[in-house]
Amino acid sequence: MTPPRTSRTRKAFGRLSLPERNFVAEALRTETVGGVLLLLAAIAALLWANIPALHDSYQSVGHFHLGPGSLGLNLSVQHWAADGLLAIFFFVAGIELKRELVAGDLRDPRAAALPVVAALCGMAAPALVYTLTSLTGGGSLAGWAVPTATDIAFALAVLAVIGTSLPSALRAFLLTLAVVDDLFAILIIAVFFTDRIDFAALGGAAAGLALFWLLLRKGVRGWYVYVPLAVAIWALMYNSGVHATIAGVAMGLMLRCHRREGEGHAPGERIEHLARPLSAGLAVPLFALFSAGVTISHQALGDVFTRPETLGVVLGLVVGKTLGIFGGTWLTARFTRASLSEDLAWADVFAVATLAGIGFTVSLLIGELAFEGDAAMTDEVKAAVLTGSLVAAALATVLLKIRNAKYRRLCEAEERDEDRDGIPDVYEEDEPEYHLRMAEIHERKATEHRRLAELKAAERRALAEVPGGAGEDGDRPA
Repeated sequence: MTPPRTSRTRKAFGRLSLPERNFVAEALRTETVGGVLLLLAAIAALLWANIPALHDSYQSVGHFHLGPGSLGLNLSVQHWAADGLLAIFFFVAGIELKRELVAGDLRDPRAAALPVVAALCGMAAPALVYTLTSLTGGGSLAGWAVPTATDIAFALAVLAVIGTSLPSALRAFLLTLAVVDDLFAILIIAVFFTDRIDFAALGGAAAGLALFWLLLRKGVRGWYVYVPLAVAIWALMYNSGVHATIAGVAMGLMLRCHRREGEGHAPGERIEHLARPLSAGLAVPLFALFSAGVTISHQALGDVFTRPETLGVVLGLVVGKTLGIFGGTWLTARFTRASLSEDLAWADVFAVATLAGIGFTVSLLIGELAFEGDAAMTDEVKAAVLTGSLVAAALATVLLKIRNAKYRRLCEAEERDEDRDGIPDVYEEDEPEYHLRMAEIHERKATEHRRLAELKAAERRALAEVPGGAGEDGDRPA
């Protein structure tokens, strides 16, 4: 007789697979270091821009132009950072997204639903909050997209600074959320912030991308082939009027991220391993250095909470992001009948949603694009992004610290490796071989303890047989 089939409830934020856990751990390690550098770069920019003796030099360096004018690339240092260096950032984001789609959690539509819906709600809600705030105050709607982005590096830097041991499932959710977030952010930039198109240059960029794809499929190898081609594609994309970072994400999406038989790593994984430190350790911090330097004064800080545009950015990041991600996650779990992992509570999801309110790199970029030509408003919006990100970071710090002891216990359980085979025990508990190894380890320990017990008993008998010998206390007869 066939036993009745029991339906297993799918777990939200359940344990990651071992390969996914290892990938996430390595990626987050690099992003955390990059996030600390990002924080230092932002602080340096604020000091450089606000110390009177240095303010003029900050402006002159940021607006210094260099590059071949005949190719339309005589750009300021600030533009090189925003359009050039961030292309590396979006190139890595494209590889991450491709990997998630073909080898990560996003390849399973049921598993993908949670971070994708959470990311979409986490972008729609801030845009709605900004729009309502700006309309109520009679402000401009141009900045509706500014608070829609999450900065994963900044968020992980906050985690590193406050020392919380966030479980790997929540860290993976935050990383996947940010990857999806970056994809939609680049779509927003492409659709809403392209005001002119040079079709000849765009056609050239498309031809370059087609050649890039063909070379990859033919198995052609060598950085000396791809780097010059990538630079040419980027230059053509820039001159087309479409934001140049689109070239980066397009090339990232073309890389193969699934492993073939006999391969230790897919080409996309190898290139991401090389490009991620360059992105997190150089490109993003330099962008922050030349974008975060806004002049801070009592009046400027007051304007952040009184102007409808800047208030909309702050509320979008702090309130919109939190409610959007938390609400999207709860609704997805509710309608897919997924239950929360027994180790976590909805308060943990809310804390992570608050942490996702840290919008920095892409928010600063969209702020520059939204109010291009209005330097004063651009600086005020940047100040609002910094303020909203700091408020979100402070709230997340408080919420995560409350649960930090629980997180530490969960992480210790995840990392425990009693059989010392390099694989955490939680991934082997269903394997008979693991329990045989553990039985052997405990038997050796038991044998050792029996030997010690016999030794101590013999010592005690020897002491008892000596007249006037010392007892256990050492100061009275045995």
